Parts: sequence; structure tokens; C-alpha cells
Amino acid sequence: MSTSLRRIVKERSGQDVSRCQACLDCDVAVPDGEQDIPLGSLVQMVLYNDEEVLTCRTLWSDEVLRQARYACQRGLNIQAIMLALREEACKRGVMELQDERKR
Repeated sequence: MSTSLRRIVKERSGQDVSRCQACLDCDVAVPDGEQDIPLGSLVQMVLYNDEEVLTCRTLWSDEVLRQARYACQRGLNIQAIMLALREEACKRGVMELQDERKR
């Protein structure tokens, strides 16, 4: 059985996503096409171990990543969470699979 995304994020970033209150105050304004899910939903997907988070456009947007560092008013570093998820996606080869589907 694979390690949960919540545990992976906690170990790699030090961020405990269970602290998320699902308030959605973390949503950031970015240009169209940069995100397919709001940041709050991204964090909730980690909580529920929804591995689709590894392929969402929001996770791979550099613009969203830049704004995510201070997006949470309750002190979660969403940027660190995103970087941990990106690392896990690369480790699993998720990006290579996504690139193949585009061909």
C-alpha cells in the first residue's frame, strides 16, 4: 500500500494539511487557464488522498505557485505543499504519463 499524500506532504514540507479549515480564503486571482481547481480544493484533495491532485493544472502553474506562499491566512505554506506534490508526481512518473496522453 502506498503512503498517503497527506503523510508525503507532511514529511517533505513540514506542512500538516489537516490544519486546513476549508475556509477558501486562500484562493488567489490568476490569469485564465492557470488553474482548474482553487488552492483550497487542492489542499482538500491531499486530505482525502485524491491522487488526481498530482495532475491538476493548478499544481503545475508557476503563477499559482508564486502566489501560494502566503495565500493561507492560517499559516499553511501552500507553496511548500505544492512543491512536495510536484516532487511526488515526478517520482511516480505522472508527468511523463500526462505528456504521452497529449500526443
